[in-house]
Amino acid sequence: MLAKIRTTLEMIKFEHSVFALPFALTGALLAVRGWPTLPQLFWLIVAMVGARSAAMTFNRIADLEFDALNPRTKMRALPAGELSLRFAVGFTVVSCALVVLAAYELDPLAFKLSPVAMAVLLGYSYTKRFTWLSHLVLGICLGMSPVAAWIALRGDLRASILVLGAAVALWVAGFDIIYACQDVDFDREQGLDSLPRRYGIPAALCASAALHLAMLALLLGVARMEHLGWMALAGLVAVAALLAYEHALVKPSDLSRVNAAFFAVNGYISVLFFVTWAADILRGH
Repeated sequence: MLAKIRTTLEMIKFEHSVFALPFALTGALLAVRGWPTLPQLFWLIVAMVGARSAAMTFNRIADLEFDALNPRTKMRALPAGELSLRFAVGFTVVSCALVVLAAYELDPLAFKLSPVAMAVLLGYSYTKRFTWLSHLVLGICLGMSPVAAWIALRGDLRASILVLGAAVALWVAGFDIIYACQDVDFDREQGLDSLPRRYGIPAALCASAALHLAMLALLLGVARMEHLGWMALAGLVAVAALLAYEHALVKPSDLSRVNAAFFAVNGYISVLFFVTWAADILRGH
């Protein structure tokens, strides 16, 4: 059982929970203008890790047929036979249950909305079959994280947290477009849709850069709406520099460094964003 769980965590790249968790924690800090209580922090982490685990495992299940055909993905645990479909389904169900349980422990509104959130997270896996806007849907999945954290701690909504969620959505959509450039030929063969497949890699990379510029503008708006100071602004400057570096790594004629741009740089962005914004939010506490 432990070996199966370890294989599953490797399959869904569990360590990349770092992409969403810092933004969820930022939403939590903004909600209470300080640190949540330990029980709140525990259940927030359970919810976020459970949500990502469910979404990623279900994505592997939904894409099993395509992963088995794609040279880039055919060695993943499910198509390679290292993990059974039955176990993956069970792991997804348990992960979904953890999200609902965490939402129940946190806030009545969060509990009521948890099925909607899970429907969006799981539904994303099928969007590439019918729309090139699947990148934006994935962005919305992660963009829900700070909004969900805010709701879980306050039971309401504010414009600034919705703008933060939109910024996260644009950031994720932008780097997912870069990642999708690797599979243009395969997507065309299999009838799958993506922005690179529909409009070509050069146009897709330009669209990705535009989304990331819009993300920075929205984050600047959030900083002003929440009256954050120089540390948050310094964090945005650093994030902008990392985004520029990410786009410099990938050229229409050379996609060899996509993984470095996708995994390493975006991990640094999320952590750096959280550290600087958390420091700014907490400076008065």
